[in-house]
Amino acid sequence: MIEIINLTKKYGKFTALDSLNLTIEKGTVFGFVGQNGAGKSTTFSILATLLSPTSGTAYINGYNISKDPKQVRSQIGYMPDFFGVYDQLKTVEYLDFYGASYGLSQNERQKLIPQLLELVNLSHKQDSYVDVLSRGMKQRLCLARSLIHDPEVLILDEPASGLDPRARVEMREILKELKHMGKTILISSHILPELAEMCDTIGIIDQGRLVAEGSVSDIQQRLKGEKLIIVKLYGGVDKAIRFFEDQHLVSKLTKRDDGVTLEFLFKGNAEEQVGLLKAALMQDIAIISFSEMETNLEDVFMEITKGVELS
Repeated sequence: MIEIINLTKKYGKFTALDSLNLTIEKGTVFGFVGQNGAGKSTTFSILATLLSPTSGTAYINGYNISKDPKQVRSQIGYMPDFFGVYDQLKTVEYLDFYGASYGLSQNERQKLIPQLLELVNLSHKQDSYVDVLSRGMKQRLCLARSLIHDPEVLILDEPASGLDPRARVEMREILKELKHMGKTILISSHILPELAEMCDTIGIIDQGRLVAEGSVSDIQQRLKGEKLIIVKLYGGVDKAIRFFEDQHLVSKLTKRDDGVTLEFLFKGNAEEQVGLLKAALMQDIAIISFSEMETNLEDVFMEITKGVELS
């Protein structure tokens, strides 16, 4: 669906984007993570045909961004990190204007606009002027605007930026619904835990280069090769400690303050993790729960952008 090949953007001697290669399959939600100035918005602007690359290219649904910009625009819905709204228009008028700009007939617009307003939870504001909407409502209205021509691909640059917690939750739920509708979504965000929850795959970009790509857990595994395992016991704590300390894939075992919970780092694959649990049960260790701790995306991001080298 989206194929990026050696995409580069330079401004004089400064390289904003350095030989980016990336493939995003149809129906995927891909999260782009990076500090301000890392190259996220540059990438999005190029994909939206608003900025020409210095070298390299990209294809969206088979169309070349440089050679077929009109066809590319018909395939995408683009929501920039900074956007403008026409304050003297009502919500319905705003969407009607953009629908007409995309060549939709009046009958098509009359059918589609109420559906879009319902999708973004703005049906009750259809006759309100845009300038009286809250920031969260304006964000959702701009998302509806990017959907007016039913694009297959959504390119959303910081859609949750500046929103309060309630508005972020509303935006996240809308994006989940769009995912269920089969849209291919490329999204950037600084709300990292929400991005991890929402995305199938993430890419971490630093100083214009893609430094990691995959699921959060995959990236963490490549970084450290270790998983944090939490084991809650029903008695027999000393016996359990001796058992786990004797396992060659286990390190840094500690006992929590509750006295019945152990945690340790495990350097092994899923099959070996299952084997460890089976072996513990065969030793009559009374295990209530045995789980892998969820990876924290902020920790992954900070560790990678400090210059940790992936294997």
